[in-house]
Amino acid sequence: MRLVLSGGGTGGHVYPALAVAQAVRRGLPSGEPFDVLYVGSGRQESDIVQRAGLEMQNVQAAPIRGKMPWEMLANSGKLALGVQQARRILREFGPSVVFSTGGYASFPVALAARSGSVPLAVYLPDLNPGWSVRAIARLAQRVCATAIESLRSLPSGKTIVTGYPVREEFWNVNRALGRERLGLSTEEKVLFVTGASSGAHSINQAIASELNGLLQLCEVVHLSGTADEQWLLEIRDGLPDELRSRYHLHGYMHEELPLAMAAADLAITRAGASTLGELPAMALPAIVVPGDFAGGHQKPNARYLAKAGAAVVLANDDLDKLLPLVGQLLNDDAKLRAMREASRRLARPNAAARIAQVLFELARGGA
Repeated sequence: MRLVLSGGGTGGHVYPALAVAQAVRRGLPSGEPFDVLYVGSGRQESDIVQRAGLEMQNVQAAPIRGKMPWEMLANSGKLALGVQQARRILREFGPSVVFSTGGYASFPVALAARSGSVPLAVYLPDLNPGWSVRAIARLAQRVCATAIESLRSLPSGKTIVTGYPVREEFWNVNRALGRERLGLSTEEKVLFVTGASSGAHSINQAIASELNGLLQLCEVVHLSGTADEQWLLEIRDGLPDELRSRYHLHGYMHEELPLAMAAADLAITRAGASTLGELPAMALPAIVVPGDFAGGHQKPNARYLAKAGAAVVLANDDLDKLLPLVGQLLNDDAKLRAMREASRRLARPNAAARIAQVLFELARGGA
């Protein structure tokens, strides 16, 4: 089987594609060849794809929606060039099927697949589809969605609810292993803070301003993103010895991310698509702080988690209330236990395998 993956440029688009590729590999008969090519824009997704050991080729891509007329004209030219490049790549690689996870970088690939009669499936990571997923869904033979709440926004008749495909590493870790690998106490409460793979500056600022108080409550594992890492390192170095050892700062995580989440009692995170799969996989209670960018697509994700009882939503403008909220939750074991169980009920361990089955059917000629 020859599989083309496309999606970008954030981890919320790339990691589901990698999880599905893992599931496809597991589902193939023993000895059957399996070749994977990731086609992206060469931006944020490239580091993640390279770490996964996959070949990657780039095409021109640019957003069109919401741009000024002169920007739209320039970006339309990039899109046309990207389609030409994608057609050449697909022709040379000869995929059995193309799997897209959205993002404007994947749109030229979807157009090329449709014009070349290559079977195409698209997955919607977020609860609400962005413009690229809406457009690709019209081209695709199959549309996969995280939750039933998405169905009203997607084409009927070819959409199935699969859940969010999480990398298999998330199912192979536990609290004890995470704490051992990351050098954390076996007894203390642990707070995991993340703004997704590239960080979130406002969350980082809020953590820095309340760091002393937080470290008196718990150990903190902080995934800051590389842009803010240096000034946070300086703050860490200025902490008293007894607090410094409780602050575990990471500019970036890949293999360590499942370990950090498994080790934690509570998370503070944005509400990107990955939270819909990774928090439930770890049964991790969370304070979610939806970003106001990209059309507000994180807010429905946050509401979904909160409605299920798995998370508490905190507005970005209310980050000054973070310390008392963390203290309240970490000191309420019954509340954390209820949130943990609610999160666990949202987990879909077979999501990647279900999407892999869709790809197998399309590759074998299924409509």
